[in-house]
Parts: sequence; C-alpha cells; structure tokens
Amino acid sequence: MRIYRFPEKQAWSEIVARPHLDVSQLNATVASVLADVKARGDEAVKAYEEKFDHAVLTALAVTDEEISEAEQLVSDDLKAAIRLAHHNIKVFHESQRFVGQHVETQPGVVCWQKSVPIERVGLYIPGGTAPLFSTVLMLATPAKIAGCKEIVLCTPPNAEGRVNPAILVAAKTAGVSKIFKAGGVQAIGAMAYGTESVPKVYKIFGPGNQYVMAAKQQVSLHDVAIDMPAGPSEVCVVADETANAEFVAADLLSQAEHGIDSQVILITTSETMLQQVQNEVDRQLELLPRKAMAAKTLENSQFVLLKSAEEMMALANLYAPEHLIIQTKDYEQLAEQVVNAGSVFLGKYACESAGDYASGTNHTLPTHGYATAYSGVNLDSYQRKVTFQHLTEEGIRNIGHAVELMAEAEQLDAHKRAMTVRMRELNIEK
Repeated sequence: MRIYRFPEKQAWSEIVARPHLDVSQLNATVASVLADVKARGDEAVKAYEEKFDHAVLTALAVTDEEISEAEQLVSDDLKAAIRLAHHNIKVFHESQRFVGQHVETQPGVVCWQKSVPIERVGLYIPGGTAPLFSTVLMLATPAKIAGCKEIVLCTPPNAEGRVNPAILVAAKTAGVSKIFKAGGVQAIGAMAYGTESVPKVYKIFGPGNQYVMAAKQQVSLHDVAIDMPAGPSEVCVVADETANAEFVAADLLSQAEHGIDSQVILITTSETMLQQVQNEVDRQLELLPRKAMAAKTLENSQFVLLKSAEEMMALANLYAPEHLIIQTKDYEQLAEQVVNAGSVFLGKYACESAGDYASGTNHTLPTHGYATAYSGVNLDSYQRKVTFQHLTEEGIRNIGHAVELMAEAEQLDAHKRAMTVRMRELNIEK
C-alpha cells in the first residue's frame, strides 16, 4: 500500500486516480462476441457458454424443477437470511415511491408527471468465484416494486450446467420472471438484442468484470439503456483517533477481496490510527481464504494522513467513492459535508457489509468516480417520468403571446403558427 503523509493539494489528483487499464483489445473482443450473439442468437450463446464456462447446454432457460431443487439445497438458515434481507430492501425501496402533483404554472396551464415502470428489464448476476445472490435481491426487488412486467435474469452456470442454488432461491423470493443460463458478454448481448430464448429488454442492470462492463457500455450506445457506467469496486474509510482499527482494517479487506482491480483508501488525521490499521490489515490478511486476491488489491490501496476533518472530507469528495465509511467521533457533522459518494456508512457499527446484504439500502452503486454524477440503483432506476400538460382558453390567453415571441425569435415559424391559430380561434389579440 502507498502511504501519503500530509500531501500538498496539488498531489491529491494522484491519490484519487484509479488504476488505468488498457481496454483497446478487450473492446475489440467484446464487439466480436456481441456481433456473433446478435447474428446467431441462442446458438452463439451456447457456444460461448461451452467456451468460457465449460458448460454444454441443451437449453438456456432455468426450469421450474431446477428452482424447486435449489430450494432443497439451500439451508433453512440461509433462506431465512435471504427473506430478512429481501424484507428490508423492500421496505426501504417502497419508501421511494414517487407522488406526482398537478401544478398550475399559470391560470389555465396545468402540468404534472406520472411515474411509469420500464416494462421489461434485464438483470446480470455474476456467478464465478463469488455467486452474488445478494445482487439478485438488490436488483429484482425494486424492479418488482416499480411494476416492471417482465424481469429477466441471466447468470453463468457451472461446468455441469447448473446455476448456483442461492441465486435461484433469491430470484424466486424477489419475483424474477425468467432465468437464463448465460454469463459474460454473451448474456449482455442476449438481453440487448434478444434471442430465440432470451427476450430483448429495455434496460440492463448489474455488475460484472471488465468484459461485462465493456459489453454494457457498447450495447448502450445503440440498443438498450444500462443502469450506470461502472468500474471495479472501491471503499474509502475516513477515520480519526477514536476509530476502531480492527473494524477499519476489516472494512478495507472486505472490499479488497472483491477482485485484484478493486481499490481501498484510508483517510485519517491520526498517525497512530494509520499504524494500527496497517498492522491490523497485515494480521487479518493472513486469515482470509482469498488472501492472494486481497493482497494484490492492496497494491492499489492508499493510506493518507491529513491535518483536519475538513481536509479528510474534501479528499473523500474528490475521490467520490462507491462506498464511504465515516468512523469518527463527529460522524454526523461530517456526514453533512458529503457531496460525492455512492453509499455512506456512519459510525463504527455501520460496516459496508451491512449495506451489501441486509440493511435495506442498495449495493449497486457508481464506481470509478461516477458518484459525482450518478446515483446508485433505486426505485427511480426502474421507472420513467412521463410529463403531461393541459391548457384551457385562459391558459392560451396567459402564455400564448410569449410562446409566439419566443418561437419567432428562434426563427421557428411553424412553432409560432401552432399557437397563433389557437389564439385566432379565440379572438385573442396581441
């Protein structure tokens, strides 16, 4: 890990820089796979499943029998945990329902919005070394609340052609409509273009590796919307001398085990805390089954010692982290200074893992600095706002002449005429 002690502000841009990856060859590979899926549909998806996931599939769709079998394979304790998490996610996202209001901007001019669900959404759930069944809950639960008619899920099978049973249980719990055995770029292509088996969706959600992210960005240019641009996962911990070093180290390592391209940052005003966290990271790292991956991630990590809480928050906002943990004595005051972050965890007991699984907030969040402009997934992510307006004769009298003048000034005569003919019918003089 790199340690910065009281860096000058001109050096902060170096501290917040994400690891740079050359994706030129990757993008070419992704484009080739997407084109093949678009051209050959199911046949191409099955071929790539055999090539990349070593699964020989006769059909892509998960059957009802497979879902029933999965319920027998998942322990009662884990099923109870899934139900608890689903309940909390549901309660939190239901609180985000939009209530439109009719607004009279002028007498006789009424405007309002209606929230309309996206009819068909696609969810991508990684399988691999960490089958993210929690992400099923995070993505499908708000989709169901929003009223999406069809929720399509794609996830890679194992070499035997089977989907992780916890993913299937979570999908059933959250109300997924259809589940397909497809991973990687081929899954994104199938949902973007549609195949004989996989329906074409209108928006794709979900995390993934560099190939999946590149595929989402490519299909979003012409064919389908996506939740947000995203990169590798990251956490920033802001800690003072009152923080618990064991907790801080655990939070940093919980993020580091995501993958070798993840990033963790500690910002502190205490030299003692910096040293204690460093020692705790070294100690806890030895206990992790994913030690090698986490150790590689720590090569991209930064420990930063600053002079004040104000500086800590300024640097955190510049970094715009996916996850921001504030473990200080005055965390409530510092929370008011948060401008750029995906999700914020306050106090020593609010570990990132709580939000990842069961507190109720969503864990699908902007990374790579996109928190400066994007929100995490929420109920609005699955809905569109359709705008309505109604004008009476009085409304025409109140805004008609202004519309004519503005259209004329923009040299859009047909726009002006559309209002003029109405004013003429109503005998409204200028």
